[in-house]
Amino acid sequence: MLDSTPVIEGETMSRVAFSDATVELLRKLWDMHGPLMFHQSGGCCDGSAPMCFPEGDFMTGAQDVQLGTFDISPAQDGSMPINFWMSKEQFEYWSHTHLTVDVVPGRGAGFSLEGPEGLRFIIHSKLMEEAVPFV
Repeated sequence: MLDSTPVIEGETMSRVAFSDATVELLRKLWDMHGPLMFHQSGGCCDGSAPMCFPEGDFMTGAQDVQLGTFDISPAQDGSMPINFWMSKEQFEYWSHTHLTVDVVPGRGAGFSLEGPEGLRFIIHSKLMEEAVPFV
């Protein structure tokens, strides 16, 4: 399990983590596509799945909250950073939740990079013990 580095002002706990299988797949996707990013929207069905894109292919803005950043490099030397974003509206609902991104066999609909690998990202959630209320 790899926890993100908190980036929300005043927070000290990670809000999101990657399973070991997710880290392994992300290293492969990085080698294929270059720098990556995640976005979790508040859509329904596959639209609510965490989506992985080449960094910059999904435009974030004031309607999004960055929940954390990861370094997936094997040596943890800071050379493979991945930012995790969530829509502000979705964050209002999930502000007291810790998320773990995992990968399972299957193919979701959408433009997330793992699809051609016969895999899809999913979210496991649990309540956080210390959550800073969304402002």
